[in-house]
Amino acid sequence: MTQSTYIRRLERLRKTGIVKTIREEVDWRALGYAVEVSLRITLDKTEPRAFDEFIASAREVPEVISIGTFLGRVDARLLVIARNMADYQRIYRDKILTLPHMTDIEALMQVATIKDSQSVPL
Repeated sequence: MTQSTYIRRLERLRKTGIVKTIREEVDWRALGYAVEVSLRITLDKTEPRAFDEFIASAREVPEVISIGTFLGRVDARLLVIARNMADYQRIYRDKILTLPHMTDIEALMQVATIKDSQSVPL
């Protein structure tokens, strides 16, 4: 495909809303982060602002690289990265456990990434 064809096709995909953005992705492992932990969080549902306050606070933690909310037993999932286990322990104690409105937390340490893609077949 020629460069001009590529640019025209990309522009058409942007205009129709299929392509939202093109971005570079930093490999956090290359920056020395070796530990990835998924935290499943249950929040206090008796507190009306629990979700909003929890999410706002979690966004402020630099080591939290992904936040998702769910329906069901688990209310939120945080993806946390750390340089090593000692670093993770510090982040967990100093930053995660201080987040508001948590009633339960379950940690799942990731051993391997099998598939990591946000692309869809076209």
